[in-house]
Amino acid sequence: MLVTTMIHSRLQSCALIAGYLFYLLMGALIFQALEKDAKREQQRTVLRMKEDFLKNITSLSPAEVEVFVENLMEAVRMGIYPVGNGVPNERSNWDFSNSFFFVGSMLSTIGYGNLSPKTAGGQLFCVVFALFGIPLNIKTTRCLTLLFFLVMGILVFLCVPSAIFRKMEGWSYGEAIYFAFITLSTIGFGDYIIGRQQGKDYFPGYRILVAIWIIFGLAWIALLFNLLTTLLEDPEEIPMEEYLQVKTVPRKKRNPKRDASLGFPLEDDLT
Repeated sequence: MLVTTMIHSRLQSCALIAGYLFYLLMGALIFQALEKDAKREQQRTVLRMKEDFLKNITSLSPAEVEVFVENLMEAVRMGIYPVGNGVPNERSNWDFSNSFFFVGSMLSTIGYGNLSPKTAGGQLFCVVFALFGIPLNIKTTRCLTLLFFLVMGILVFLCVPSAIFRKMEGWSYGEAIYFAFITLSTIGFGDYIIGRQQGKDYFPGYRILVAIWIIFGLAWIALLFNLLTTLLEDPEEIPMEEYLQVKTVPRKKRNPKRDASLGFPLEDDLT
């Protein structure tokens, strides 16, 4: 039952991550389809505005120049740069890579603002996509955080220190991994000890750095063991405290009138 629960939990995590990636991919493709043509039309409009400005630059009033500058700044803010010979850029801002970056920044609620949907369909889809995508992103982020904690901890506290121990102590990499885990798990057989090799020239502070590694490594592996213990627990198992809990029955208060009617002496009469 416990093994089945663990397998089921791992399959759920994998399905969650795969579903999240599929959600991002589909969102990027849909935004690309909705916004790509509209973006190119905006580019053509800005380039026509630029051409008209250059043709009539000598006859424009200060107010018309001010309007042109404002429209130009708005175009730059939207990611349109009207530079060059007036030929529209074939590479759209809503290609797949930019669309994927947009959906990722939107679901993470960062929202840089340099890219945003302009069509009615794109804006409506943005609302629906974010409504379901943000909770999915939060749940997936928690799962990825645990995975990142595990992978980075193995690299920082086991793999990299083991490579250093292999070089400093002359051990094989397998022996160095063995020593690192036995040390951090506080098993401590004592068959491998650092800084005791005869003829080895250890750099100053080597044992101090090892002590610092042990302090932080103990904290990491304690959190890891606690996490694994939590994952191994059966969620349907009743805690032992419920079995050991002693239920106390409250004592009923004695009714003096009833005791007197039955002929029993009351505690006040005895005193």
